[in-house]
Amino acid sequence: MTTRILPAVGEADAARSITTLLSQLPDAEPASPVSDSTSLLDMLARLAAESLDELPEVVLVHERIGPVPALELIREVALRFPAVGVVLVTADASPGLYSAAMDSGARGLVGLPLSYEELVQRVQAAAGWSVGVRRHLGHSGDVFTGPGGTVVTVSGAKGGVGTTMTAVQLALAAQASGRTVALADLDLQAGDVASYLDVQFRRSIVDLAGIQDISPRVLQDALFAHETGVGLLLAPSEGERGEEVSDRAVRQIVSALRNRHEVVVIDCGTQMNGANAAAIEMADITLLVTTPDVVAVRAAKRMVRMWDRLQIRKAEETVTVVNRYTRGTEIQPPLIEKITSTRVSRVVVPANFKELQPVVDAGRMQDLESKSTVKQALWGLAAELGLVRVPEGADKQGRLRGDRGSTGVLWARPRRQD
Repeated sequence: MTTRILPAVGEADAARSITTLLSQLPDAEPASPVSDSTSLLDMLARLAAESLDELPEVVLVHERIGPVPALELIREVALRFPAVGVVLVTADASPGLYSAAMDSGARGLVGLPLSYEELVQRVQAAAGWSVGVRRHLGHSGDVFTGPGGTVVTVSGAKGGVGTTMTAVQLALAAQASGRTVALADLDLQAGDVASYLDVQFRRSIVDLAGIQDISPRVLQDALFAHETGVGLLLAPSEGERGEEVSDRAVRQIVSALRNRHEVVVIDCGTQMNGANAAAIEMADITLLVTTPDVVAVRAAKRMVRMWDRLQIRKAEETVTVVNRYTRGTEIQPPLIEKITSTRVSRVVVPANFKELQPVVDAGRMQDLESKSTVKQALWGLAAELGLVRVPEGADKQGRLRGDRGSTGVLWARPRRQD
């Protein structure tokens, strides 16, 4: 049997050394190394979406991989792709690190400098374990073929552009279509999800921050079961406690939510910190909400550039949502798309605060009427992003054929001139 091996190595010299040695292994098919944790997770997600059999049997993780630390990356791979055997490559082969690696989900540890005999032994053991897991999954009715639920982060270009409203309505739309949904508030100092949904709950995301292994029972205790069916993970009522939520904790929390829900919507607010940066890096879909005015669009451009500099998210991987849109505004979606170098969603949200004011003041966003143009637009956006189950016979915006109801204003990108 041929063993497919995917190395994740950040250093060029180490990558060459590992690749050379892997090419000498019997019945091995090493892939080209990936240079960072984001590329590794993206590649595994793409392969898993095609088929379980497309995943490599073994992933080698070098100790200096980044930006996610090696042990956290191993934990993430083990949670999202349990049929892949992960081996840590490190210069520190101490019993303490070995124990920590095993706790994170690694199937073995190889010391540096690399030894051919040790590498063969660890790779073959991990590959044998992977084959056994896949054989077991192949005979069960529940075959793991993907990375879990879809994670969507919603960030604001600046304060007051409608970030929380967008996150709440996306979650409600996904839930209403029959999906299991979690809505997490990572605006740790000024989160308003609870205020928008009329919730008082003593537990928050802080209660999960110090837990090393988040079990389904622990996660369930921290979630508030809202009347709409959405599970809420709220920001702390004392904003200063937000500092207790580290990026490492967020990675574990998001992974736990992803494994228990079909859709996970995360309100990241407008202020960047390590916690919400980790969520944005892990997200399948990253939304950036802006309004069509000079100040907000400049802020959106600034945010996108910062994400790129910090290697959190590339501009072309970001979807910009235009809120409070009017046809008469000078800054139209095509211009915003050009300025930010992102993709602007085809559905834009119209400016109509008169519809929103009663439910916002009452803290009952779930009571927004179906005929509201704002709700129609945001639920249309959820359909565009693939967050809802579209009924058979519906169009791409989630409308049944023959239904003349609007799901929001659509703008068309200009056709390319060859």
